[in-house]
Amino acid sequence: MTDTTTEAPDDEVVETDEAREALLEAIGSEFGDAIIETHLVPGRDLWIRIDPAAWADTATYLRNRQRFRFFNWLSAIDWMPSPFGRSMDSEVDKLVGAVDEEEAAEEEEAGTGYAGGATRFQIVARVHNLSTLQGLTLKADIGDADASAESLSIGTWTHEYPGANWHEREVYEMYGISFEGHPGLRKLYLPGDFEGHPLRKDFPLLARIVKPWPGIVDVEPMPELPEKPEPAAAGDTAAEAPADAPSTENPEDTQ
Repeated sequence: MTDTTTEAPDDEVVETDEAREALLEAIGSEFGDAIIETHLVPGRDLWIRIDPAAWADTATYLRNRQRFRFFNWLSAIDWMPSPFGRSMDSEVDKLVGAVDEEEAAEEEEAGTGYAGGATRFQIVARVHNLSTLQGLTLKADIGDADASAESLSIGTWTHEYPGANWHEREVYEMYGISFEGHPGLRKLYLPGDFEGHPLRKDFPLLARIVKPWPGIVDVEPMPELPEKPEPAAAGDTAAEAPADAPSTENPEDTQ
């Protein structure tokens, strides 16, 4: 197990987090060599990368032994650099200078986040212990460098966290990763005959190639309103009165 716990320089006070350190020690004792890498930020959070073979057992242990009863989310990450570069950035961002080339280069060189990663794909999940108000992020490497691999699979969490059902179906649909033991693994959003996995980095978003999205929105001009008549000048009231309008003169004054 590689320990990447944050350390402060010698001239600074090292902040400790006994609760998370105890949790990390307990998980390490339970799973041993299956714990690949960890990252603990005292007072903030804990990340653990575990062997995919122990992924399903980790859910059982956390829920039943450590009382992490609240399931937050589960998703996947494709760490492959996009073969399309920055070509799919919004044209609006390019025009207004929101896309910085130096920042874009740094993003391309970015690592695989806390607790690292060794393969192209990763499964990531977040659970909480509502009694201790602790959260925990679990990661598991999956797959290899073969972008077309369709045999990616890992154990399901639905046996302990029913809320993982739709999350795993989304990962299955968008990344092509299967979950062994899932009760109904099928597409969630796309048509049944849709081919490909849209959230893989090598999946071309043709709609953005034809017209970058959100891109520049073509807005039609508002229709012109008819001009309002100018207000009549003082003393012109009689001139503007209709010909058949009743007279306001007193008949007795005309005799």
